[in-house]
Amino acid sequence: MTPAYHLPPVNAVRFRRVALAWALIVLSLVAPFGVGWGATVEVYYGPDDAPLDRLTALYRHATRYLYVAAYGLTSPRAVEAMVAAKKRGVDVRLITDRQRTEDVKQRTALHTLHLAGIPILVNEHDGLMHLKQVVIDDNVNTTGSMNHTTSGNRYNDERLDVITDHAITVKAREKFLAMWNDRTRYRSWK
Repeated sequence: MTPAYHLPPVNAVRFRRVALAWALIVLSLVAPFGVGWGATVEVYYGPDDAPLDRLTALYRHATRYLYVAAYGLTSPRAVEAMVAAKKRGVDVRLITDRQRTEDVKQRTALHTLHLAGIPILVNEHDGLMHLKQVVIDDNVNTTGSMNHTTSGNRYNDERLDVITDHAITVKAREKFLAMWNDRTRYRSWK
């Protein structure tokens, strides 16, 4: 004879569920939330959403600093928005790829930024600068596949994530500044 399987009484099942629910509520109140739990992320795809247009709109809202790390930066609109931010008194900085500076459009953009007083660093490890990140005022940072180019805005299949979160943006700023201060991997352009 095989032993019969006994189901727990209905009241015991309800009690366990209620106890688990209360435990989760208490845990959520006393346990610290992880970085990014309150983040807002907007996702834009190129060419449909014109992601560079979204990005340059963010540049216009910078009040303290605007840190850009990008492989390609050739868009006149991006350059214009960065120069305008500099003229408003925003601390604007750029890190880009040294090898990419051989491109005529990139050189033209860098000359314009340089003439506006925007400091530019290039990497000492050619072809390895894949980061596409913008950090603005400890509040907003962006990442994705999009370079700051007209093609990246109008033609290419690209993605731009706009993250609004203080903790994540501070971490992005710290990474940018660590790169900025690393003179073994980066040097001034010009």
